[in-house]
Amino acid sequence: MDTDYLVSAFVTLLVVIEPLGLAPVFVSATSGLDAATQRTVAFRACVYALAILAGAALIGQRLLGAMGISLPAFRIAGGFLLFSIGSEMVLGVRLQRDSKAAEQALAEHVHHIAAYPLAIPLMAGPGAITAAILLAGDAHGNVAMLATLIAVIAAIVAICFVFCLVAGRVAQFFGTAANLVLSRLLGVLLAALAVQFVADGAGALLGK
Repeated sequence: MDTDYLVSAFVTLLVVIEPLGLAPVFVSATSGLDAATQRTVAFRACVYALAILAGAALIGQRLLGAMGISLPAFRIAGGFLLFSIGSEMVLGVRLQRDSKAAEQALAEHVHHIAAYPLAIPLMAGPGAITAAILLAGDAHGNVAMLATLIAVIAAIVAICFVFCLVAGRVAQFFGTAANLVLSRLLGVLLAALAVQFVADGAGALLGK
């Protein structure tokens, strides 16, 4: 097992998906539902997210190839996207947008909450899908590394499920101020990872 790849994949997806930041949004989206229904919603959302991210990791690169998009080019574009998400986290824009999306979804239909906004875009949003495809590209077709990536995705989704189950207590324990501070710190880390993606992509293109 490539330990560096494992750590890189885990940290990248953990920062992009941000399970802790999911807690207050989950509380908002499932407000008024009984505990059993909340568990069902959380489980369905995690299953949807796992399927989407695993699918992106396994076939995302093939789709790019079919469209004539090279991995270095996608790495640069994905890096800019992740940098944008990191900037939103630092500025506090992402949390506000996610909270509004949760309220809107609840108003539209309670049964849609698991798919939107919990699975998409909170857990398996554009940033997470992009990160999964880029990390799969780093595996260079190595089956063991791809298996490691799928295992990491499953682990992160499992962490999300646990945070959903204890969302109310987590939100109360950390409070709004702590969640905002943590989101900004993770945003800076994500922005740094995004810059590294862009640098790697540019280096690969210029090296051709």
